[in-house]
Amino acid sequence: MTEDLIRTEPEEGVLSLVMNRPDKKNAMNMAMYGALESALAMADHDDKVRVILLSGSNGNFTSGNDLADFLAPSFLARESPVMRFLGTLFQARKPIVAAVEGMAIGVGVTMLLHCDLVYAGEGARFQAPFVNLGLCPEAGSTLLMPRMMGHQRAAELLLLGEPFSTSLAREVGIVNNTFPDGTVLASARAKARQLADQPAAAVRMTKALLKREVGAALLEAALHEVDCFTERLQSPEAQEALEAFMQHRKPDFSRFT
Repeated sequence: MTEDLIRTEPEEGVLSLVMNRPDKKNAMNMAMYGALESALAMADHDDKVRVILLSGSNGNFTSGNDLADFLAPSFLARESPVMRFLGTLFQARKPIVAAVEGMAIGVGVTMLLHCDLVYAGEGARFQAPFVNLGLCPEAGSTLLMPRMMGHQRAAELLLLGEPFSTSLAREVGIVNNTFPDGTVLASARAKARQLADQPAAAVRMTKALLKREVGAALLEAALHEVDCFTERLQSPEAQEALEAFMQHRKPDFSRFT
């Protein structure tokens, strides 16, 4: 059931949202996007919620999009669960704290760009493998990552699509701080509670001011990325990448120009 895919755990002004599909390393499917969007929207309008804490179950943040959903024609339609989730995430008024353990792949990286505080375990592994799959980045990452870390660092992460460590994620600004594996969730929860003790209206206003400059440009960039992503999903390169993944072999892009 969708309620089980995103666990909600309210406590002392902090609403914990836990991505919970452990058999798939919390890979995001349509139902999860819909449930997460609903939970974020509810939290934003609940006066008892001051801070949102986002994490994944069973030692992983998320292994990214469920590749099976890529085959759905409506995957990135403007009113799809994916797009509603991204819109709600972009516009969230309350601070979002992320606790990252294990895998943070694809959207597991790009959603962190929209969180306000990100804490990760020392053994967490990040990757933005969009190009490796014949696709392009999403969620406004082509706007935010160069602003955050410079063009060359963003290009290295997005064009090569290689896995990268927590220490590099911290160096380029994706992660605020690191903690020993097994302690990151408790540490992130402590930070979330500390934030919940701050004056709530002042926190919301400060977040809005921090995001004000990039707001309109972010929406434009994200929508343009969606159009490009949708086009790439139909490309021979993407089909080869998906077939290779299903067949457990290395893709061969040499015949494509």
